[in-house]
Amino acid sequence: MAEFAVGRQDFELDGRPVRLLSGALHYFRVHEGQWAHRLAMLGAMGLNCVETYVPWNLHEPEPGRGRDVEALGRFLDAVQAAGLWALVRPGPYICAEWENGGLPHWLTGAPGTRVRTRDPAFLGQVERWFRLLLPQVVRRQIDRGGPVVMVQVENEYGSYGSDEVYLGRLAEMLREIGVTVPLFTSDGPEDHMLTGGSVPGVLATANFGSGAREGFEALRRHRPDGPLMCMEFWCGWFGHWGAEPVVRDPADAAAALEEILRCGASVNLYMAHGGTSFGAWSGANRSGELHDGELRPTVTSYDYDAPVDEYGRPTEKFWLFRDVLALHRGGAPLPDVPAPPAALTGPVRAELVEWAPLSDVMDTLGGPEAEWAMPPTFEALGVARGVVRYRVEVPGPRRPYPLGVTGLRDRAVVYVDGVRAGVLGGGPAEAGSYTALDEPVAGPAAVELWVESLGRVNYGPRLGEPKGITGGVLHERQYLHGVRARGLDLDAFESEDALGRVPFRSPEAASPGLFRGTFDVRGAGDAGVSLPGWGRGFVWVNGFCLGRYWSVGPQESLYVPGTLLREGANEVWVLELEHSGGHLLTFG
Repeated sequence: MAEFAVGRQDFELDGRPVRLLSGALHYFRVHEGQWAHRLAMLGAMGLNCVETYVPWNLHEPEPGRGRDVEALGRFLDAVQAAGLWALVRPGPYICAEWENGGLPHWLTGAPGTRVRTRDPAFLGQVERWFRLLLPQVVRRQIDRGGPVVMVQVENEYGSYGSDEVYLGRLAEMLREIGVTVPLFTSDGPEDHMLTGGSVPGVLATANFGSGAREGFEALRRHRPDGPLMCMEFWCGWFGHWGAEPVVRDPADAAAALEEILRCGASVNLYMAHGGTSFGAWSGANRSGELHDGELRPTVTSYDYDAPVDEYGRPTEKFWLFRDVLALHRGGAPLPDVPAPPAALTGPVRAELVEWAPLSDVMDTLGGPEAEWAMPPTFEALGVARGVVRYRVEVPGPRRPYPLGVTGLRDRAVVYVDGVRAGVLGGGPAEAGSYTALDEPVAGPAAVELWVESLGRVNYGPRLGEPKGITGGVLHERQYLHGVRARGLDLDAFESEDALGRVPFRSPEAASPGLFRGTFDVRGAGDAGVSLPGWGRGFVWVNGFCLGRYWSVGPQESLYVPGTLLREGANEVWVLELEHSGGHLLTFG
């Protein structure tokens, strides 16, 4: 048992000053079989602590249906076994470039619910969730012999709102449920963020990627006492589909880290190891100063240009950070750097010998189809991550008119009388009010629109916005009513023997649909799989969803943890939504 406290100038462990040298590692972005290795990498870099968020929507896909909440507890046990402390950031909102900022779609989609406010309906759901989750944290606090030294209240709230009643109630809730270690908040070092996101009596910390002295000066204007800490030192950044890769010069990042530590502050590297947003859990941003412009979906890889890369390997940034951190550990020797993870022995080819068209997959694994006056949103259909098929009739006879959609979120592949007619939404999607096919459509005609959610917004005032067609389908200026809609959630692929019900047959060239094949492994280890010539979709290996691929780049391959592979036969599925690129995949 030990006592961790917030002193007037320092963090204190049993009354002695200590500095937190922390690194972010999200347990849900690392395959559980690799937790021990990644934590050892953080220790070898010179860190004494690890930070993780908790995504509510991952653990409660439907109201009252918890899913492996114990994963957080198992991770914290692994943290303790690695000899590290832990910072836990349970939300309820986490950002993290994660779908909907971690908030469940069924919560943000509920009419009238005002998330991230004092709204009793929202706070009631948060309290119910916290009472389910927080026992995993409470029993592992440092004053009970565990690794948890601090817990965060909300997350960067000052960049969203100013409801001090809401923040105060969250802090009370954490205490009521049993959190006894210090609480903290984190916000950008700007006046409106620090005033909007801070809680009286709770440690305030700052987030930035450079300019430590200026950042801490801003923090001190609001909090003259208490330890200084950069809770998110942005040593890299995330990427968007269709954009250039984002990298940061390692020497520049190391110099910024050195400045933080020379200020006498504690630090949390964001990210120390980013990992992967498996299962298509990546979120999205909107462009513009007010974050209300074009949708920018985040790629599957969360490598983040971090010091430990997506494959768990040390980068140049790792070695430079290690040198800097070694000077601020009070002379304690650094652990040895673990051996790199095993890699797959040689390239392996998988032949996709079975195929089913999208319509058959939807009819087999999708939810019920119903007719609506206007197109329903994903939320109305109960679809978290996946695809919705909208079907509507153009009456006739009538001459060709423009066919378009208002309020389209993400991207729609459109078929007219069974023939592909175009794609609405352009590249990595847009927020525009109206978008139409290049060629007009005559009536009568049967129209299908296949819309995929490319990730819900995870930051800014558009958090929680609905997905799918949020307006209507127009022929000329006339709405087309009587829309039939059916959703296919990615979770449907996790049900027992899901693919056993799909009517597979031999593949058709360049056709979208669900493909299935096998490959043999001799010498399992980490690998990557690329899909040259394919359009956009998802890949599963042995029933585990690796995430989304998309030909627009910049991500060119999906990471395959070696812990997923087995010696001998392995199975791969590919759900292609636009056009397939052949029947062979290469793992290597």
